[in-house]
Amino acid sequence: MRDFTNIKMGNEKFKLKFELVPDSCWYSNLRSILSKKEWDYIRHDAYDRANGKCMICNRKVSRLEAHEVWQYDEKTCTQILVDVVAVCNSCHQVIHIGRTSLTGNMERAEDWYMKVNNCSYAKMKEELGKATADHQRRNKVSEWKLDLSFLERYIK
Repeated sequence: MRDFTNIKMGNEKFKLKFELVPDSCWYSNLRSILSKKEWDYIRHDAYDRANGKCMICNRKVSRLEAHEVWQYDEKTCTQILVDVVAVCNSCHQVIHIGRTSLTGNMERAEDWYMKVNNCSYAKMKEELGKATADHQRRNKVSEWKLDLSFLERYIK
């Protein structure tokens, strides 16, 4: 049962966000671009920075997952890697809500979003609607350029 007590209203900046990747960018991630050794180095750097806690909800967990944070410059049609963070599975399920909906875990992810962001069901649905609108607009771009300049920090 959902608990809607102690909720915030208004235009907060939420720490947990829905990130709907444009369809043409699916499967173009660091794991598919880099060697296993390179990817392991980058994801372990994120795990080390996290110190055993999810970098979004701050919960101590036994297993973290690496998540690539992307921004989209729609004027230049560029997908920009801005960070790789360590997150718990619950936050990762929310971030990738499109994939999560296919696995039947939508309600659990929605509940986690509201808990982490301390927001109402209506506000969560509003934010999901905004993310969906961004996704639909970004899907009009047939091909995104890739900006991986974030990775320069790992080049010695």
